Amino acid sequence: MVGAESEAEERPRRAGGVVGATAALLAVVVAAAVGGLLAVWSYSAERTLSVGTISLSVSPFHPGALDAYVPLVDWGVRFPGVRLPARLMIELRTVDRGAAAGVVRSGLGAARHVRSEVRGAVVSYLTALALLAAAGALSLGALTSAALRPRRPRVRWLLATSAGVAVAWLVAIAVFLAPRGSLAAPVYYAHGSDIPVALRAVESASRAPGKLSEEVDAQLLGLARLVTDPGRRLPLTGLPRLTVASDLHNNVVAVPVLRGAAGGGPVFLVGDLTDRGTPLETRALGSVVSAGRPFVFVAGNHDSDTSSLTLARAGAIVLTQQGRLLPGGGRGSVIVDVAGLRVAGYESPNERRAGDGYRDREADITPAEQADFQAWLTPLVGLVDVVLVHEPALAAPAIADLRAHPPAAPLLVLDGHTHMQAVDSAGGVSQVNGGTLGAGGTGNLVEHQPIGLAIVTFRPRPFAPLAVDLVAVAPGTGTGSARRLRLDEGPVSTASGAVVPAP
Repeated sequence: MVGAESEAEERPRRAGGVVGATAALLAVVVAAAVGGLLAVWSYSAERTLSVGTISLSVSPFHPGALDAYVPLVDWGVRFPGVRLPARLMIELRTVDRGAAAGVVRSGLGAARHVRSEVRGAVVSYLTALALLAAAGALSLGALTSAALRPRRPRVRWLLATSAGVAVAWLVAIAVFLAPRGSLAAPVYYAHGSDIPVALRAVESASRAPGKLSEEVDAQLLGLARLVTDPGRRLPLTGLPRLTVASDLHNNVVAVPVLRGAAGGGPVFLVGDLTDRGTPLETRALGSVVSAGRPFVFVAGNHDSDTSSLTLARAGAIVLTQQGRLLPGGGRGSVIVDVAGLRVAGYESPNERRAGDGYRDREADITPAEQADFQAWLTPLVGLVDVVLVHEPALAAPAIADLRAHPPAAPLLVLDGHTHMQAVDSAGGVSQVNGGTLGAGGTGNLVEHQPIGLAIVTFRPRPFAPLAVDLVAVAPGTGTGSARRLRLDEGPVSTASGAVVPAP
């Protein structure tokens, strides 16, 4: 009887010992992990290169990337080559302008030398970081082990656990933080309204497979040019550009961003300037017409016949399927010359009407409306370079048919409505959606979307769209990013739904 009672008393003690031992092990693991993280978070180092001084650091809790940033010109480039949830940051702190100018003069050979210096600096930094992270993990884990002073498990087992976490930090930095694999598809970014400066400043090398080294070397040359002459802005091979925007939805705060990105060039606003198309909304947004030279507009399902006529009277080129809307309410030519481009537009079949009290006519597109659009577009193919249509669904069957039977001359289709940036280029037809210029609009701020627009670089005659810069700016902070997609190097698609994030 006494033995049974002793056994009953012993079982809770054993259970308590197991729980205590497990808690002690978990405490040491957490402490060691935190020790390594603190070392990673706090350690930065400077390295001297032939062209200046760089600072290296790590910013945890971000999508893995390798960042190179130049505060002097507020310009950066991001490569998705890091598998740890952290950004490896390379910041140019000081610049030897003479050496940078020498890189420009010497060309790719000098660029490769600088690239080799950067690679050596990264390896040196990561080696020191791995050792510091391991030391931090081991130190904090050991201190926690000593503080617990458990009977079970013994301190040596807790120390062994700390050592295991320290080794894990070594492996994580060596294997997952070190940039590996392809560094293709870079994202360029800056702060403020003039985000595309980086894209205009860096001449892109070929991005065909096997050309990664040339791409990186060309970016180094572009960076050297930018540093030695930060005021110079080089467009892609000197060719003209047009700015694509849509879905402002009354967010007048975004108009300066549009004006800064357009840089005095043509702006194509593909619908949904307003929310209801009322006279009050349109008057409040009258300044948008001055954002482009010229400003071209086609109505969306949130616009109205009133807003279209008001814009036409303010000097905008307002396009409809019957022809350009004239200030008096009549119709002009269906095909309009804009900056040397032959342009036509198709207003939304769901555009609101003043006579109907600006009632919401919904956004559904019917097969009959798709057929009407295709019947309108077909005779224009070969006669127009650019077509504006608010809803991508309205043009979908017509574009599919054109890609199945490619036109003799390239066709650029600009759309909006989805609030998602997208580029789809194949079969002689390039479709571009700049996202939402109004970040979802004043009535849709819960969407937490970036201000989005697109910049298309083109060859005027014979017409050919060559590149699209997708630009995204975070509302409030002005932080933005930009990504360049070349249309002259084969089919391009962002149909996966990837949107350029603000950093």
